[in-house]
Amino acid sequence: MKYLLSFHNLFHYSNRHFVYLEMLCFVGMVFSIFSCVRKNTLTYEDIDPIRIGEISSMSGSQATYGLSAHQGMRLAVQEVNQKGGVHGKLIKMISLDSWGKPDQSEKAMNELILHEKVLAVVTGVISSNALAMVPIAQKHKIPILNSISSHSGVTDQGGYVFRTCLTDHFQAFSMAKFAWGVLGFKKVAVLKNKGSEYSEGLAQAFSAAFKKQGGVVIENQSYLTGETDFTTQLNAIRAKKPQAIYLPGYYTEVSLIVRKARALGIIVPFLGGDAWDSFKLQEMGGESFQGSYFSGFYFSEKPTTRLKGFLERYQKVYHTQPDGLALMGYETIQVLVRAIEEAKSLDSEGVRESLLSIESIETLTGEFTMDGQGNPQGRSAVILMIEKNGNFKCRATVSP
Repeated sequence: MKYLLSFHNLFHYSNRHFVYLEMLCFVGMVFSIFSCVRKNTLTYEDIDPIRIGEISSMSGSQATYGLSAHQGMRLAVQEVNQKGGVHGKLIKMISLDSWGKPDQSEKAMNELILHEKVLAVVTGVISSNALAMVPIAQKHKIPILNSISSHSGVTDQGGYVFRTCLTDHFQAFSMAKFAWGVLGFKKVAVLKNKGSEYSEGLAQAFSAAFKKQGGVVIENQSYLTGETDFTTQLNAIRAKKPQAIYLPGYYTEVSLIVRKARALGIIVPFLGGDAWDSFKLQEMGGESFQGSYFSGFYFSEKPTTRLKGFLERYQKVYHTQPDGLALMGYETIQVLVRAIEEAKSLDSEGVRESLLSIESIETLTGEFTMDGQGNPQGRSAVILMIEKNGNFKCRATVSP
């Protein structure tokens, strides 16, 4: 009887707790449903997305480049997903920061490939960081598509490496042709960032192209990253009386150099590359850049309907106008999505083969074809002049 009573009490005890547990389960189920709906709405986690990786310099000394590229990429991914994705799958972009450092770029690349299992990687990093990642992409046979890495060597290391931006060689050729043929300069000096793959690559290509045009490079000087006093180099250049100074580098040092040059009485124009394309240039350099020129990717004075739409959408989302790096980030996603759409198989090898065979892809700035070495063919360069108010005005378009 004692055991029967105990069993009876246990039965009632259990019944009460079963009711309690059922209530908990019901509440949990409702919470899970709403959480799932919210998750799908915001991150598309629960519908087997296409996973792509992004590595951009979103902090450190090159943050302005990486953040611009990242914002352009993110906007492109959002637009693709709003239209239903690719092959019925939405795109999930997993973004990591390179900190503007080669070793961190390597770490991020391994993370995306080994742990995140991405289909492909897009980047918004400078050339030295891209060069650090390329061997990893090659080793694991994952296609990597660079938006702003212009050094010629980036795509020379294997068949899994691509870019959408202009190469150093073509940028330098465009500026040399403009300096000689339009501005009429015969004698120029070169001031490069020693140890920078980007700066040294542009300096070498520009010097060769300018000499081929018939010009003379009358002085070569260099500086180191982090240097703040450029008096010695600029005095040596001033003594040779050049008509212009080619200064391929990043806005951080470039702004200091141009301000110092003006303080020393050097009034000739400076010429630069796409790394000048930052709103920080005017912020740091003030009116010192007035009358100088750099090679870039686009100008917004008379936009096409396609480009105008992008400018309006970017302004609406980020409350600012995009620079050339943001545009290149957006176009890089366009190219990758086109490759995924046309791939014979939805895997890394299929995407790689598709990238190699892309023809006549229409982007915001025109059409180009991806050649067999992973470089865009048909993309033009624009030469932009910096006005007194800091605005950029297109002075020439140079076609390949």
